Amino acid sequence: MPKFEGGRNIAMKVPPHQYEATVRFYRDVLGLEQIEELLPAVGFRFGSNQLWIDRVPGMSQAELWLEIVTDDTKGAADHLAAAGIARCDGIEELGPDFDGFWISSPASIIHLVDRKSGSW
Repeated sequence: MPKFEGGRNIAMKVPPHQYEATVRFYRDVLGLEQIEELLPAVGFRFGSNQLWIDRVPGMSQAELWLEIVTDDTKGAADHLAAAGIARCDGIEELGPDFDGFWISSPASIIHLVDRKSGSW
């Protein structure tokens, strides 16, 4: 079985009508440190994690997406498929060179499964 760990990235997918207020909340109200080195992506230091705020047209409410890292993405894909976990690669394009894929937990929480060495 491949080794799985929680990654440090959390993505908050936010509808356009909530985006600016959400960014202001984390930046101005809570005063979290903004991650500047990956602009134009909007992210904040969130303890030992990184919280990314993504504007997503067509959404009606915000969702949290989590990252799972592994040292063996092929083995992870096989293991998760054997366990009946749904792949949902069509949810967001990762690019042809990205070593990872999307899954949904039984509670419909989206997870990015990617190589630990490739995590931001």
